[in-house]
Amino acid sequence: MSAFLLTPPASEPLMLDEAKQFLRVEHDDDNALIASLIVAARTQVETAARCALVAQTWRFVCDAWPVEGRIVLKRGPLFSVAAARVFDGENESVAIDVDQFVIDRASAVIAFPPWALPHPGRRAAGIEIDVVLGFGEAAAQVPEPLRQAVRLLLTHWYENRGLGGETGGNVPAGFGALLAHYRPVSL
Repeated sequence: MSAFLLTPPASEPLMLDEAKQFLRVEHDDDNALIASLIVAARTQVETAARCALVAQTWRFVCDAWPVEGRIVLKRGPLFSVAAARVFDGENESVAIDVDQFVIDRASAVIAFPPWALPHPGRRAAGIEIDVVLGFGEAAAQVPEPLRQAVRLLLTHWYENRGLGGETGGNVPAGFGALLAHYRPVSL
């Protein structure tokens, strides 16, 4: 199953003023740089933790419905299923009522009765499911350890810009520990 981002978050887990205060930057000369580092740090935290921080829409694509009637997303937290469609043999999409899905937010699982859903008519990428992932719409809804991980990366990259190589590329101590509780566990 492949996935790609449809709609990025409308806001970041850390606002520019908050980031500047944390960095102890009192001028506006680096505003664009700091804003871009916030986006990069959020993206790095999301990748490392395999979770979306602020609400964003993703499309998951699969070839066929799993026979066990469960789609386990490799990212979370699952907020809602926004849309679903199946493609027939002529590559026409057929919308599926999202009320047929049962959402397990804690496990980022979409459950459904596989016998009640139409089967795709094409062999590859026959099913698309659009989901909203994230802890909520606002920065305040993002758990504080994940916001702190964004701050750590932001600070590390801001203070080590221009150095490149090993010094600028490493993540700060404690970064992994802040993310550990939020990574999905595979059994």
